[in-house]
Amino acid sequence: MPGWWNGRHEGLKILWLYGCAGSSPASGTTQRDILFIVCLSFFCSNQRMAMYTVYAIKSLTRNYIYVGMTSDLAKRLERHNMGYEQTTKPYRPFVMIYSEIVETREEARIREKYFKSGIGKDFLRKLIHNPS
Repeated sequence: MPGWWNGRHEGLKILWLYGCAGSSPASGTTQRDILFIVCLSFFCSNQRMAMYTVYAIKSLTRNYIYVGMTSDLAKRLERHNMGYEQTTKPYRPFVMIYSEIVETREEARIREKYFKSGIGKDFLRKLIHNPS
């Protein structure tokens, strides 16, 4: 799916993100069917769909994992690596180790809290050591 995404229309970004998150459509569903469903749900709703990403990044220079949430992952990662975020500035540069897309800010906050907990950090550390 990511091969045909051109990134120009924000409403279509939802389709690309679902594709990258590993979800798969029902068998027999074409890319055009998915595009229609996504466009219909995006443009026919009374309010704009907001998607949030919970993410974890790892410092390449030090033993540090940062967990956060955002509605624009690419921009947020760039801000971390450029040193615009005070919390992560001393630990630059970063590489993404995990990201998860949720529909609401509340869901994102719950998942962020989980990954900041001891068991959540253990999960992220295991990802680093066993990336398969």
